[in-house]
Amino acid sequence: MNFELKTLSLPDAAAHKCDLLVLLVPDGFKPQADALSVLAGRAIKDGDLELKPGKLLPLYGVPGIAARRLVLLGCGKGNAQAVRQAVQALGATLKAPSVRRVALVFARDAEAGCVGAAVRALADASYVYTTTKPKADARALSRVTVGVPGGLETARPEFSISVALVAGIEYAREWANRPANHATPTLVGDAAKALAKHAGIQCKLHGPAQVAKLGMGAFLAVAQGSEQPLRFVELRYDGAARSQAPVVLVGKGITFDTGGISLKPAAEMDEMKFDMGGAASVLGVFRALAELRPAINVVGLIPACENMPDGRAVKPGDVVTSMSGQTIEILNTDAEGRLVLCDALTYAARFKPAAVIDIATLTGACVVALGGLRSGLFASDDELAGQLMAAGDAAQDPCWRMPLDDEYAEGLKSNFADLANVAGRAGGAITAAKFLQSFVGDVPWAHLDIAGTAWKSGAAKGATGRPVGLLLHYLLASASAPAAKRRAAAPRRARAA
Repeated sequence: MNFELKTLSLPDAAAHKCDLLVLLVPDGFKPQADALSVLAGRAIKDGDLELKPGKLLPLYGVPGIAARRLVLLGCGKGNAQAVRQAVQALGATLKAPSVRRVALVFARDAEAGCVGAAVRALADASYVYTTTKPKADARALSRVTVGVPGGLETARPEFSISVALVAGIEYAREWANRPANHATPTLVGDAAKALAKHAGIQCKLHGPAQVAKLGMGAFLAVAQGSEQPLRFVELRYDGAARSQAPVVLVGKGITFDTGGISLKPAAEMDEMKFDMGGAASVLGVFRALAELRPAINVVGLIPACENMPDGRAVKPGDVVTSMSGQTIEILNTDAEGRLVLCDALTYAARFKPAAVIDIATLTGACVVALGGLRSGLFASDDELAGQLMAAGDAAQDPCWRMPLDDEYAEGLKSNFADLANVAGRAGGAITAAKFLQSFVGDVPWAHLDIAGTAWKSGAAKGATGRPVGLLLHYLLASASAPAAKRRAAAPRRARAA
């Protein structure tokens, strides 16, 4: 889908030729003499248009309006959150086969963040998965014009970021939505390799033999019950000097999770294809980085495998040796995500990173704690935690910081290994994070538990692409921070007399 940002006054919008013209009307709208203003003002006065976000009035073949269809769309206070909520209400309209060109126009100057929110919401509302649905109608929408009455240069940076973010989110959704037989570890590796066609991105794939040579006994243990060979994906984006320490993103890549010998219930087990949501988000971030090319170095690590229950599968009570040398008693084979992640976290240390962030659909306990609104955030570093919280708020992809008290690790003690892979049910999301923390060392580290936010169930079943937005905003802020610090540290020149 192609996006363009354009200056469009309301008279210009009325003359703009497209299949669908959407006018975002906020509280306090004051009509002028042009046709669109008069129409919107009359609809408000007569009570046919409410300005609550998402309330809309569809019209067709309106005299004086060049677009075939017109939607007057209430957007409440007109802030980013209200705009996003409003545009999401257009879902069915945007998916109509006859709607190929859309103009989304602000009735007054857009506040900061509104243009980006509109782009992301429009892409989300019009998204259609078709990879394994050959008879489905593909997304007809091909061109979107975002019109603002003024302030074009002010809006352009957030517009560019949001267009790149849409590309990343849709790449993540594509791979998380695919059935497991269309998203095997090998195919996930191929998706990463395809990203290396973009300038600045490199990809290295490690197979079972290389992973064994690295000593990743925990990762190997999870993969050993599947006929699908594992892949350890290593992506690099080099946008800054080699001397600049990279941020390492580690994404859980369980392409299907049966639970292993600790077998899951059959109901809704099909949704365990989404258990590679962390891996999909790393792929999505790199897709967005390819568009934006920020001045930062980023490494992406994806341990990808299936968790299956055949005769070779790891058993409850087995003890394995991780890459770090620590031994792990596997009390529950369905707590496999932390096993593949712990070896990847150990591997991450070789890059001498500025920060390490792992992303995983890790625990049902996090879903119970936070539902589907916020991702769980665990962090060893207050500054990193604050930066991720701020990035989530900016991206409308929020998270919430959870505790990491040392006492929570008591339940991970084992009589037969250095630590067990599970503790009791209480505080399950926290004890999982404490397990991962044992493999991080002193580097600033954060863990995002996205079990509640990576996908939706029910009628809206499908991947969300979260937390690509949060991660990209964090990386862009990190890219600008070194330059700002250098400017602050530079000696001031005396003014000429």
